Amino acid sequence: MEIGAKLRKARTDAGLSQEKAAEALGVSRQTVSNWENEKTYPDIVSVVRMSDLYAVSLDHLLKEEPTVKQQPAKQTYLDYLEESTNIVKSKKKQTNVILIVAYLVIWVFSVLFFWLATEPDDAMGYGLIFVWLLMPVTTFVIALLMGKTDAFGKWKWLWILFFGVMFMLVPYSTYSVANMTAFHVFRWPDFPALPIGAAIGAAGLGLGTLIRRAQMKKAARPVEDAAGKEPAE
Repeated sequence: MEIGAKLRKARTDAGLSQEKAAEALGVSRQTVSNWENEKTYPDIVSVVRMSDLYAVSLDHLLKEEPTVKQQPAKQTYLDYLEESTNIVKSKKKQTNVILIVAYLVIWVFSVLFFWLATEPDDAMGYGLIFVWLLMPVTTFVIALLMGKTDAFGKWKWLWILFFGVMFMLVPYSTYSVANMTAFHVFRWPDFPALPIGAAIGAAGLGLGTLIRRAQMKKAARPVEDAAGKEPAE
């Protein structure tokens, strides 16, 4: 039995119309129809939701039954899932790179601005705008997006240290280096700035993670509600 026929039978066995199933899954009725007619394939998240909604196992929906005549030219649903999963992973990696590159670009811009466009009299203004406004906001926003998109998975929390170090290096690579050059002395970075940057990064990651979990819970609620209803006669 093909995936479309399995989805149609599971839905009808659960006593749900296409409209009711679409409402619970958060898609259009036409989308459900396309899945059942194999005009398009559902993604893995939708399959998991249908498994809960129709009260059938994932193994039943995904397992391919053996056929006497093989059809190598036709893409199976498992092939599609593998392909779509690889695409999702690739896009997630691209998102991870974009977030980090965006942060580094703003960081480099902040440092270069000090050396190329700041006069000695502008030091205080630079500190207010770049050190205590632009970089904290950038750190928080990038960390929030990392938490919301679950960038780097469980390893994302290690980036708290990265944000702390980079935040500490902004005044060090500007004010401190300028002073060391002028007075020919060496100074260590201002380490108290590290926990400040780390705290900002942790706040952004934490809020982004909470937003992501709330969105996932909200998306799952229609499926849970529909699954709890009595099947239509």
